[in-house]
Order: sequence, then structure tokens, then C-alpha cells
Amino acid sequence: MQWLSYSTPLLQGAWVTVQLTVMSTLLGAVVAFALGVGRLSHVRLLRLPSIAIIEVFRGTSLLVQLFWLYFALPVFGQAIGVDLRMPPVTAGVLALGLNIGSYGAEVVRGAIQAVPRPQYEAAKALDFTPRQIMWRIALPQAIPEMMPSFCNLAVQNLKDTALVSLISLGDLAFRAEQIRNFTQDSTTVYTLLLFMYFGMALVLMAIMKTLERSVGRWRAVARN
Repeated sequence: MQWLSYSTPLLQGAWVTVQLTVMSTLLGAVVAFALGVGRLSHVRLLRLPSIAIIEVFRGTSLLVQLFWLYFALPVFGQAIGVDLRMPPVTAGVLALGLNIGSYGAEVVRGAIQAVPRPQYEAAKALDFTPRQIMWRIALPQAIPEMMPSFCNLAVQNLKDTALVSLISLGDLAFRAEQIRNFTQDSTTVYTLLLFMYFGMALVLMAIMKTLERSVGRWRAVARN
């Protein structure tokens, strides 16, 4: 069976895709919380840059962001005398993480704002500091509300990793295109590619659902 001969390079590419997905999703989570909380800050020096970053990365194409980081940023660095070149995997993780993080920031903001106002008022009455209110009242209730949206963003991020093949990073899409160019067997190659992305998405959704159930207990703890 000819498709078996495709399995080794495709699995090598799939491993690169998994690494990209994990690293960029973790980066995206950090960015989402930083920008989401920053957008709600009363300090202008935190709020305004957070808003600017969110709008730029939500309002421009991920492909353009990837190309800018990998191709344009080094040229800009040369103009100012700084070496800003980065390996393809770094550019890919950074572009994917900043992009998903900007969308996730709005999820974080909305979930925190959805916490009932009496919860904040009760915390203030107990003389909680703003930091205590955020960590002990708001986030334990908001995070479970974020999880379904974060699951969708993580799956979308997995699919978006295919774009890194355009900067010659040997991910699953890049390996599939190499095989197709060599064999001209488009039907088999793209069918395998379809099912491999689908399988990875199922695994990722199962992980996110498990995580969603585990953090669901925080809501009850925070309200008690």
C-alpha cells in the first residue's frame, strides 16, 4: 500500500506541528491573561498598550504577521543596527501565540467582567486589596467560563500552524506538500493530511475538555 510509504515523513511533520501547537498555545494563554487583565486596568500605561496590541493582532492577517516577523523584522533590525533574525520555529510560535493571545484576551476580559458585581462589592467590604479580589474572587469564577472559548481557540491554533510551512518550517503541511510535489498523488496525500489534522484536533479537544472539567470546581470554591 503506497500510503504507508508516506507515513514516516508525515509523522515527522506531525511531531513538529504538535510542538508548535503546544508552545504557541501556552504562549497565547500567557498573552491572553496579560492583555485581558491589562485592558481592564485603571492604569493608562497598562490599559492603552494592551488595547493597541489586541487590536493590531486581531485586525491583521496571521499570515502577514508571520511574514513580517520572519522577513520584515530582520530588515528593520539591519536598518537600526540590531540583529533581529529568528529561526522559523521561533517566528512561528511568536506569531501564533500573539495572534491567539489577542483573541483570548477578549475572552479573559469578558469572563472577568461577567463575574457578578455583588462579588466585588462583598470583597471590598471585607477589605480585600485589588490583587486579592482578582486572584481570589474574579479569576476562580472567570476561568471556568473561559474554557469553552479557549478550547475553540486552541483547535483553531492547531489548524493555523499549517501557515508556518510558508516559511519553510517542516511541519505536517510542509511534509505533505513535499510528498505531493514528488509523487503527484494529491488525493492520497491530502486525504491523509485531512485525517491527521482531524485526529490531532480530537485529541486536543479531549485534553481541553478534561482541563475544563478540572477547573470547573473552582467556581464552587470561589462562591463558598
